Amino acid sequence: MPKMKTKSAAKKRFSMTASGKVKSAQAGKRHGMIKRTTKFIRDARGTTVLSDADAKIVKKYMPYNR
Repeated sequence: MPKMKTKSAAKKRFSMTASGKVKSAQAGKRHGMIKRTTKFIRDARGTTVLSDADAKIVKKYMPYNR
C-alpha cells in the first residue's frame, strides 16, 4: 500500500489535542469587526474544539495525526 497523503489545507488549519480532539481557530474574525458586538469579539478569542461531526471529517484528511 502506498502512503496516505495529508490534505495540506487541513494541516495548516487544524491541530490535534493529546486526547484526539480537533482544535481550530475561532470563525468570524477575518473582517467586519465594526458591526460585531464587543461580546462576540471577546468570546471568539483563541481556539475552539470542533464538534464530533466536524472532527470526523477533518480526521479523514489527516490520517497520521492520531
